[in-house]
Amino acid sequence: MIENIGIIGAGTMGSGIAQVAATAGCKVRLFDTSKSALENAERSLEKILDRLIEKGRITSEEKSRIQQSIDYTESLSGFSDSELVIEAIVENIDIKRKVFQELEGIVSADCIIASNTSSLSIASIAAVLENAERCIGIHFFNPAPLMKLVEVIPAIQTSEDVLERSVETIKAWGKTVAVAKDTPGFIVNRVARPFYGEALRIYEEGIADFATIDHAMKTIGGFRMGPFELMDFIGNDVNYTVTETVFEAFYYDPRYKPAFTQKRFSEAGYLGRKTGKGYYNYAEGAVKPEPKSDEVLAKRIFDRVLVMLINEAADALFWNIASAEDIDNAMTKGVNYPKGLLAWADEKGLNWCVSELDKLYDMYHEDRYRCSPLLRKMKQNGSKFFV
Repeated sequence: MIENIGIIGAGTMGSGIAQVAATAGCKVRLFDTSKSALENAERSLEKILDRLIEKGRITSEEKSRIQQSIDYTESLSGFSDSELVIEAIVENIDIKRKVFQELEGIVSADCIIASNTSSLSIASIAAVLENAERCIGIHFFNPAPLMKLVEVIPAIQTSEDVLERSVETIKAWGKTVAVAKDTPGFIVNRVARPFYGEALRIYEEGIADFATIDHAMKTIGGFRMGPFELMDFIGNDVNYTVTETVFEAFYYDPRYKPAFTQKRFSEAGYLGRKTGKGYYNYAEGAVKPEPKSDEVLAKRIFDRVLVMLINEAADALFWNIASAEDIDNAMTKGVNYPKGLLAWADEKGLNWCVSELDKLYDMYHEDRYRCSPLLRKMKQNGSKFFV
């Protein structure tokens, strides 16, 4: 197993990955240019580990071992003996490429250099390296210590050995690995777009308000949070940027088209919980609006969002983005969906899936609602995603 790990970026994600690696028995160096960020990461880890002791999850000896396994540094030169370095900094490809170029001059020839990017091209990042074969995407989900899924994304330059060693290492850390093709959004950030986009579309058409849409997805679908609650939790600015990035990266495919509602909320500074106001008001004493008590409407809303999610998952499989198992694992373990979308398609029936999508396309005549060729083919063959 790879034992010497370097982490670039001491923010929430970087420090979370450091905790995961240290807990698994690795020696970790956590780098940041900001001394205060490193100090905050060290203090935060102390609090997290103390809470784990209170809950009986770890012992005080285990806490001490984890803390002693992490070295906090403001210099990249300490990464000379690292076997795997994971970058977890700002989602800016130019900055990432610059860091990777500097890093390659420090680490050994066989050190794996990985990016935690959620949607940027791994091939483009790898292209700045003299040895691009060593580069790979290793995408954790926030909070890294709690979320089971890690997407591993080989670029077209990535060697088979680097892929195998990366997958083995992440599995040894106790994570579920989903291997994804290097395409915009990988698995989760691609397949999840309709959860937000179609909910916003339903609102913009005046079919239902935020509370009613959220109620439908939670009570009928079993989702832990409704789309508007989740966008407020993530931050409207962050969620909108991901949607816009995926939309542009897919050459403006209308399936990923951002919504003006979310753009305006972002522009107004209504970013959600972090600003105290988003689709809901989070001020002290604010009353959350009640959803409309209309189960027929709720079912219509749920069916429409669900079939769009299923269509996206099926299309990801059609384009060989990942295996059916990895796609469903990604959605249940990466974003806590109550069921895998392809398994859900089997349960609902592919006849139902194709029929619902065709109804939407017949109504709108928009390419947004085109049925995945795989769904249509499987319906004709009477087959299922899982036997």
